[in-house]
Amino acid sequence: MQMNSIFIKSTEVEWPGADEKPFSFSIARLDLLHPVISGNKLFKLRYNIEKAKQQGLQGILTMGGAYSNHLAATAFACKAEGLQSAGIIRGELIQPLNSTLSFCEQQQMQLIPVVRNQYNRNSETVTTIRKNAANFLFVPEGGDNEDGLKGCTEILPAIESVDSFTHILCCIGTGTTFKGIVSSAKSHQTIIGIPVLKIKAEEQEGFLQQHLSPVATSKQMILFNYAGDGYGKYNISQLQFMNLFYSHTSVATDIVYSGKLIQAVIDLFNRRFFPAESKVLVLHTGGLQGNMSLPPGSLIF
Repeated sequence: MQMNSIFIKSTEVEWPGADEKPFSFSIARLDLLHPVISGNKLFKLRYNIEKAKQQGLQGILTMGGAYSNHLAATAFACKAEGLQSAGIIRGELIQPLNSTLSFCEQQQMQLIPVVRNQYNRNSETVTTIRKNAANFLFVPEGGDNEDGLKGCTEILPAIESVDSFTHILCCIGTGTTFKGIVSSAKSHQTIIGIPVLKIKAEEQEGFLQQHLSPVATSKQMILFNYAGDGYGKYNISQLQFMNLFYSHTSVATDIVYSGKLIQAVIDLFNRRFFPAESKVLVLHTGGLQGNMSLPPGSLIF
């Protein structure tokens, strides 16, 4: 996967504030880097693909849900690089396959369904699958491993004028992208993570300990109030917002990640969270293929 010349452009958008005074922020368009290997997946897969080829392995074995961006990106990237791919799927395979899994099959990915209570990288079932695929490189769900993190440290340096921003926001799924951003940010920058899955109050301290870096030179924080109805879940107001945002900015967002992230940013502006003269950058990490799970006509883009 050739990435030496990657350059991520930013789109500046303006939005009316709660007091009718507009505010502006920039969106780093990782979603435009590749039509299939969407956004941060390009960075997460780079070194995993390289390792599989360098070690002479047959392909990559990974994990994901039925609408996983990571599965789709891995299937496409492996086929393009002459590798085989296999995906451990959370839950049963329902026929006919949805758009994401159909695409994975078209890319010749082997789909291996696993019951939900065994869907864990350390479960007995998954351990057995991994042993039977010894000639495949195992990549955890979402590309959450050392090579995925290494790739994510290269996101910020690829963004135009990135050092001019004081606040950088990104979603947190597995947390790999957030950790990569934190480790490559400058000391004058604040990195804000927005989890897209609901974290219970009693689990938040552990979540912070797991995701915040003790050695980062940049400021870092995680805000837990913007997961909406939970991971992969959406409601009518969220879809209405995504349509409104697109009609104002021509920037398409997705139901799992960027839609919630943009809503969070706008709410923070309205709450005057950012100090005066702040320059805010939002990372759009792709994932638009997940919108295909919606009923037709839900979105205007």
